[in-house]
Amino acid sequence: MKDRLGKPLYSVGEAYIITYLAFRSLPRLLRARKKSGLDPVFMERIMIAVTEVNGCEICSYAHTRMALEAGMPEEEIREILLGVHDKVPRHQLSAILFGQHYADSRGQPSPGAYDRLVAVYGRDLATGILAAVRLMMWGNTYGIPYSSLVNRFKGKPDPRSSLGYEAGILLSVLILTPLAGLQALLAGLVRVPFEITD
Repeated sequence: MKDRLGKPLYSVGEAYIITYLAFRSLPRLLRARKKSGLDPVFMERIMIAVTEVNGCEICSYAHTRMALEAGMPEEEIREILLGVHDKVPRHQLSAILFGQHYADSRGQPSPGAYDRLVAVYGRDLATGILAAVRLMMWGNTYGIPYSSLVNRFKGKPDPRSSLGYEAGILLSVLILTPLAGLQALLAGLVRVPFEITD
């Protein structure tokens, strides 16, 4: 399946990995929000930037609302959704660009991209940024087929998808979520690295 940007939609295997990484990310995001200056507006900038790359209709809608509620200017939201960064504060631009690169590379950023993020923000905030990106990837993975399914029932089927794909990915969450959650728990217990390493 191809999305409107010409990238393949996420497979069940990719959805599993993304779900596992989302489970591992949640505690780190919460920690970064408390200790590292990852305020709600900064976090929404990152999430909207990731959503822009993945083209998730329902996530764009939801995070636009959250960004407005957090105090982000409407014009800036509109620009980020168009891939424009003119209104993004300079000190947050590296995080936005990393999030877009992470999404564009399907979770396989180029060597050194995460190291650069750590160099710019320090390890604690960089870990929080990575967690925000990975959680948004999880939302997009399931939001894209959900949006397509809703539009299909409204008589506007999405040409980049199929009913089988939409139903398969959405139903896979019932199996993938507990398995990925268990794997994430075990990975935390045996201290499998969370961060990206070269």
